[in-house]
Amino acid sequence: MATEGFTTCLWFDGQAEEAADYYVSVFKNSSIGRVGRYTEAGPGPASSVIAVEFTANGQKFVALNGGPQFKFSEAISFQMFCADQDEVDHYWAKLTENGGEPGPCGWLKDRYGVSWQIIPDGLMEMIGDPDTEKAARTTRAMLAMGKLDIAALKRAHTGE
Repeated sequence: MATEGFTTCLWFDGQAEEAADYYVSVFKNSSIGRVGRYTEAGPGPASSVIAVEFTANGQKFVALNGGPQFKFSEAISFQMFCADQDEVDHYWAKLTENGGEPGPCGWLKDRYGVSWQIIPDGLMEMIGDPDTEKAARTTRAMLAMGKLDIAALKRAHTGE
């Protein structure tokens, strides 16, 4: 059966249900869907979770309990565009809490090791400004930040 769009599968080591619940709590327009469980046929313990379908911020995901073989890396990240500093602050705080790790230039890892880019609306236009001096000032300011500060980025862009 063909469907529109695609679903991102995230591989966990026994934390699929916990992770799905967490992401649903962080993002609006989110919900838990079907939860698949092992039967007596295995290969996992009967009734333990193998996969959880969920929607976070309107995007479809499956959290899979695949085992310890694979880990998340920065090679794949999710970009969360934010309307204002309150949103940047909210997502930065929620995604770094309880074991998440802040990173440079608006990047972070959440408690499961998933990489995120928390990006204020307008940043891409500022760093891509045809006025190369404005773009360079904004880029230098961004490179010096962890969590992005919209006011400081705008000041850098305008040369204040």
